[in-house]
Amino acid sequence: MTVRFYTLGCKVNQYETEAMAGALKQAGFLPAEDGEHPCVIVINSCTVTSESDSKARKLLHRCRRQNPEAVIVLTGCYPQAHPGIADALPEADIILGAKNRSRLTMHIQDFLQHRTRIVDIEPHTSGEAFEDMRATDFSERTRATVKIEDGCNRYCSYCIIPTARGPVRSKDLDLIRQEVAAQAEAGYRETVLTGINLSAYGEDCGKSLADALEAACSVPEMQRIRLGSLEPDCFTPSFIDRIAKLQRLCPHFHLSLQSGCETTLRDMNRHYTPQQYLEIVTHLRRAFPHCAITTDVMVGFPGETGEHFEESLAFVKKVGFARVHVFAYSIRPGTKAALMGHQVPKAEKEHRSHRMIECTNESRRSFWESQVGCVFPVLFEQQVSPHVWEGYSPNYTPIHVTSDEPLGGQIREVLLQKAEKNWCVGILKRP
Repeated sequence: MTVRFYTLGCKVNQYETEAMAGALKQAGFLPAEDGEHPCVIVINSCTVTSESDSKARKLLHRCRRQNPEAVIVLTGCYPQAHPGIADALPEADIILGAKNRSRLTMHIQDFLQHRTRIVDIEPHTSGEAFEDMRATDFSERTRATVKIEDGCNRYCSYCIIPTARGPVRSKDLDLIRQEVAAQAEAGYRETVLTGINLSAYGEDCGKSLADALEAACSVPEMQRIRLGSLEPDCFTPSFIDRIAKLQRLCPHFHLSLQSGCETTLRDMNRHYTPQQYLEIVTHLRRAFPHCAITTDVMVGFPGETGEHFEESLAFVKKVGFARVHVFAYSIRPGTKAALMGHQVPKAEKEHRSHRMIECTNESRRSFWESQVGCVFPVLFEQQVSPHVWEGYSPNYTPIHVTSDEPLGGQIREVLLQKAEKNWCVGILKRP
């Protein structure tokens, strides 16, 4: 029996797909080969934007059209946030939410036996436990991921994720150590700690993200620990000083900004001001030389005037991010922002996106150019052309090196020589 997975959305979804694939493999389901019609298709969905929902529906329709005999499973955030859509998606034989993936194998086996449609979307509840899924194989052969947190209690006015993911739940520190150690034993050189609201790790159990980082960094065989996306207000001076002592922590911090305008941040129900954000960035840059600060920026939030956008654009220029994900506001039914007036027209959102992207492309190139002449340990991941290998520095700068020797999976010292449009170029530093 063969299975094919499709994953939409974030690193957490990717991790959970790997965990579900591992569970099905143990039950005897083998990955479908390219060009093969699978017996089972699992779509792990995202619902962060309306476009995400649309992608899930279109993928579901296409999979059914191309594989009329397959058992199709829809799982993840989309059905969890919108359980009423189950009746509108008859192409799915099995619909699961985002909290009961451990039942996937059982439901597939039950459907194969009885051919009766299954809808199992269990509501989130206060105090529910962390679902300890374990992924053991990753598409990135040199980098693994550990999901250490699930859920979010923040309720930003534009975001449906607290509904889809429920309250904050945290992975036990001993389980974090065990999983990182197992990944190191399997040959991974770097692992990424990830979560739905990673900064909230420990809120439910009296711990903190610093505790989780120290647990992961205590595994000597894992050479690099990297953090996923973070909320900036967890970065107090004491937190920064504490994690700066961790030698294996990669100096790459993705601090979600959303807007550089104080009025817009307040309307979004974000918990910091632009000035506070800048102070955090300044402290991080002092504590971590050559650190990369990356972020997300939303344009076209309801009520964002032209002046508000210019304020946000000026702030983004002032910070000088290494990389920025720019996206336009998308109405999510069930959120406060969906009911706000002064919705920004689509054409204006596209115009603002274009201007913000131009600005952030310039800051990315400036950051890369600032590192020319520096030497970094680079973890090489893949060969991108004959004799050219691609890898990443600790601050996640993509680096290309020409070498006749195979470099995949190695960490080598590299001298950066120049910055290109999409990567930096360096040479191996000989012993």
